[in-house]
Amino acid sequence: HEKQLQALVRRRNQLIQMINQEQNRLAQTNDCVSRASIENMLLHLKNEQKEIDRRLERLVTVQFEQDCRVSILSSVPGVGIVTVATLMAELPELGHLNRKQIAKLVGVAPIIDQTGKSDRRRKIRGGRTQIRNVLYMATLTATRFNPEIKAFYQRLLARGKEKKVALTASMRKLITILNSMVRNQEPWRDSAKQKRRPGPVV
Repeated sequence: HEKQLQALVRRRNQLIQMINQEQNRLAQTNDCVSRASIENMLLHLKNEQKEIDRRLERLVTVQFEQDCRVSILSSVPGVGIVTVATLMAELPELGHLNRKQIAKLVGVAPIIDQTGKSDRRRKIRGGRTQIRNVLYMATLTATRFNPEIKAFYQRLLARGKEKKVALTASMRKLITILNSMVRNQEPWRDSAKQKRRPGPVV
């Protein structure tokens, strides 16, 4: 089941890459015949992606229903079944590393670029691209529907951070939260609600 999950996740990534390539080709041609061919291919690839997504959902919800990582990761607003499947298949270290290590492994840790005029500028590089791609999409959703990530993202924007910088920082925050949750085997808790919760009557 683990091998099947990894194979499906990787096939989905291949389909996404092919869809992006065909979309780029579509934008670069005005020939009617070529455009029709590309559009047909895009339709086929997108249908294949939908089928892979359905298979992933069935596999994760049925075969891994006893795996606590599924319920823990799925409890986070913004984290969908594709993100859960990708993290389980491609990031077995989740929950076993500290926050700096997991951020660096995924490729969202800021690294100082000390070459030439870029001295002291921090960039992200390396890491596992496939995980970073799904984490990017999950974070985009989280900045709208996850109270903690949304508040964090808005604070960075209010401080004058560029959207790209704020989103990368939010990606880093989300993966460290997921890492901590899996390590502690605790589902998502809305910290804002916890702060508003009245204390016990003594």
